[in-house]
Amino acid sequence: MKNLLLFLIALFILSCQPKAPEKFEVFRGTNIAHWLSQSRTRGVDRELFFTKADVIACAEMGFDHLRLPIDEEQMWDENGVRHDDAFLLMANCIDWCIENNLRVIVDLHILRSHHFNAEVKPLWTDPAEQEKFYNLWRDLSKALSKYPNSMVAYELMNEAVADDPELWNNLVANAVKAIRELEPKRTIVIGSNKWQQVQTFPDLKVPANDPNILLSFHFYEPFLLTHWNASWTHLKGYTGPVHYPDTILTQDEFDLLPEEMKAIVAGQVGKVYNKAWILEQWQKPIQKAKELGLPLYCGEFGIITGPPQEDMLRWYQDMIDLFEETGIGYANWNYKSGSFGLIDGEGNRREDFIKIVSGN
Repeated sequence: MKNLLLFLIALFILSCQPKAPEKFEVFRGTNIAHWLSQSRTRGVDRELFFTKADVIACAEMGFDHLRLPIDEEQMWDENGVRHDDAFLLMANCIDWCIENNLRVIVDLHILRSHHFNAEVKPLWTDPAEQEKFYNLWRDLSKALSKYPNSMVAYELMNEAVADDPELWNNLVANAVKAIRELEPKRTIVIGSNKWQQVQTFPDLKVPANDPNILLSFHFYEPFLLTHWNASWTHLKGYTGPVHYPDTILTQDEFDLLPEEMKAIVAGQVGKVYNKAWILEQWQKPIQKAKELGLPLYCGEFGIITGPPQEDMLRWYQDMIDLFEETGIGYANWNYKSGSFGLIDGEGNRREDFIKIVSGN
């Protein structure tokens, strides 16, 4: 009888304990870029690029989550068989994050059938590639379903680029259905077509009556500032002046440029960009989120090294102020990777940027 009484008391005490939250909520984060995505590094070098010490550093900076891009070619072979070493690195990262109270968004960044900047994207035309995409998510769900819904979320795909937004909407519906086979309450992050631009949000459709969806946009505007002389863009070769806020390039400055540079930036002369302009650009995703009753998130934003540092810092401050004012969660691009990183290519911390982006 005594043992039964003690057992009942123990059950009562356990029932009074606060339950772990089910809802996935994030606000301040950073992207772990060029590790399990967009990188040819393998073996020990890949293991050492991002470690538990980095997770601890992110937590100490003040972030509450990490966005973790992963690529199909790193995680699976061409037959959809897992690369165990890559899955182990992903699992280690998630475990380290949970130990340090950091949430994780696992972002399926690039597929063999879809790269956001590739001209040919078989994903949109080949049903076999679409089914393969759904099966990749079934496999990820099987591997990650053990983690609490409050700590891990899934991002279907980074920056979908389809000629017709309905192609993306249909893919979203089927991919969400595949994940829901095993995980009805897992938060799924979904962006709009055409690089998750704010302009395309009115075309986005997501499954109805599913509260566990987080809408996501990316924001790299004004592009002349954020991608100044970026080698993979039309701005390659532009090394002239750029300003933020207010007039990004004056007529007098433009007149002094070499002809080849004028051709690159002619459309930007006299354009004015500031905090109010940024907020106006965000209105379409904000309205879509209100319409659907879903939370909104900015999964990428950042500036390449090159523009005047004071202008870069002002842009970052305006972005962070707006995130705080609107309640939109965010992850900057990125934590440590060369020209965009909070830690530069030599491993040096960019403290002024860290202070702003982390809200400290």
